Amino acid sequence: MGVPKPLAKDQADSSIRELFEGMQDTIGKIPNVFGVMARFPAALKRFVPFYNAVMLKGRLPHKLKELAYLKTASINACQY
Repeated sequence: MGVPKPLAKDQADSSIRELFEGMQDTIGKIPNVFGVMARFPAALKRFVPFYNAVMLKGRLPHKLKELAYLKTASINACQY
């Protein structure tokens, strides 16, 4: 099984282009994980609010959240 390629904003379903535009405006790019999830628009639409709640809110410092995110990716042999 091959690794799915991320979709560019112009390749994404019209229902998620607004999400992509928001990411582009906020962080200047569309991270690969979201580009891959764009292949399943319903999943992406549900994941983004969850991701924002975890990464943008709470008491844990952002650096520790990012470290947990990266460690999980490493444990699971995620390529990005």
